[in-house]
Amino acid sequence: MLHVARGCVARLGARVLRAPGRPLSGQSAASYAKLVDSDVTYFRSILGDNDVITDASALEPYNTDWMKKYHGNSKLALRPRSTQQVSQILKHCNERKLAVVPQGGNTGLVGGSVAVADEVVLSLSGMDKILAFDEFAGTVTVQAGAVLQAVQEKAEAHGYAFPLDLGAKGSCQIGGNVATNAGGLRFLRFGSLHGTVLGIEAVLADGTIIDNLSTLKKDNTGYDIKQLFIGSEGTLGVLTGVAIALPKLPNSIQLAYLALDSYASVLKVFKEAKGHLAEILSAVEFLDDQALELTLAHLHGARNPLETRAPFYMLIEVSGSNEEHDSAKLTGFLEHVMEAGMVSDGTLAADSTQMAAVWHIREGISEALSKAGAVYKYDISLPLPELYDLVTDTRARLADEDANVVAFGHIGDGNVHLNISTPTKSESVFNKLEPWVFEWTQKRRGSISAEHGVGVMKPKYVHLSKSKESIELMKKLKAVMDPNGILNPYKVLPATE
Repeated sequence: MLHVARGCVARLGARVLRAPGRPLSGQSAASYAKLVDSDVTYFRSILGDNDVITDASALEPYNTDWMKKYHGNSKLALRPRSTQQVSQILKHCNERKLAVVPQGGNTGLVGGSVAVADEVVLSLSGMDKILAFDEFAGTVTVQAGAVLQAVQEKAEAHGYAFPLDLGAKGSCQIGGNVATNAGGLRFLRFGSLHGTVLGIEAVLADGTIIDNLSTLKKDNTGYDIKQLFIGSEGTLGVLTGVAIALPKLPNSIQLAYLALDSYASVLKVFKEAKGHLAEILSAVEFLDDQALELTLAHLHGARNPLETRAPFYMLIEVSGSNEEHDSAKLTGFLEHVMEAGMVSDGTLAADSTQMAAVWHIREGISEALSKAGAVYKYDISLPLPELYDLVTDTRARLADEDANVVAFGHIGDGNVHLNISTPTKSESVFNKLEPWVFEWTQKRRGSISAEHGVGVMKPKYVHLSKSKESIELMKKLKAVMDPNGILNPYKVLPATE
């Protein structure tokens, strides 16, 4: 039966990464110069005292990711306020062969924004301005350090939506979002940042400023240079500005939360949703009952939106310009899937408060996992028919371990977030997971990183998702754009033996 919803979105206890004895990717630590007093003096002459951080306690947030999983040993963090300052910093670092790690909001999950050894941290947090807003064309131009939520609010104030939405929106930065090609909850509707980013400004390793900060929606003059930087994780250049196309803010948003008896039913409902809801479908998410159980136990304020439990749950969001039309379509769809026996129970959020409560469940799973103990996280793309097989096979592989395997993700994008929760760190669990998870994924022609990037966690497994020829081309691009290898070393590219 269909109900109206009642009131109802960290830290990882996994491995800690420190400076490696051998390179994880790219050059070895011996390839780089050591920071000396004259370097710090030069940086102070550019930035002033307040934006040159050398105190050990003040450096701690720059040396540790938000999960407390990855730890670096940087002795210096710099906070430039302009593109010209970034250029001066990188020019000096390149001449001195000082390794640099660009850092945004530091909300990533693969250690991409934390120093591996003693790299200089280049924080973009001081470059947080919204530079321009075109309410006729629907474009916004921002500095790389602009916080996602602030840009979302600016867009909404002008009647536009931002095409990216993430649980970390209060702290993640646009530059980091673009550098990692973040996916998020509205990917199904708005697509990848490869399509919505109109222009970028970036600084190369030698200090050269690439001004491609165009808001034109059509520009067919040669190579599309901006695409090189989207998803490059700061290894080819440092993003300092981004221009993004914005869709209009919908007049109507509605959300259904459904219970299903099998993953086969999840696929059937998704297929029906694409057919019945088509142009108004904006998000399709799923979680299994194990994820719900853990979230209800560990997430403050979480309540089960339904009175019953089921093996699977789906969130189906629609957004459009006509509330009456959209409501009729969604209600008709829900009646259809229930009458067909695809859905065992469901609720339709009656207002924005109830919608927020339902989304709180989905967006709060990662927070709940962080409170439950240690957690091993995998961000995988797979063909939809095989997506949940990874979860069931993982449970079978860990049957003799004290491990809770939970899954959730973007079913509309073929992206599953596989999480293994354990009371404490477990070397036995970890050894059963890696490289097995990645090899399992390769056999199904999936991706070992759907949206979180490669960072320092996965370079040695990139060959499972990219051909040898593709990797060689990536290395050639890196060699041309950063010949001294100073930008975000040990990340993305596999080690050169």
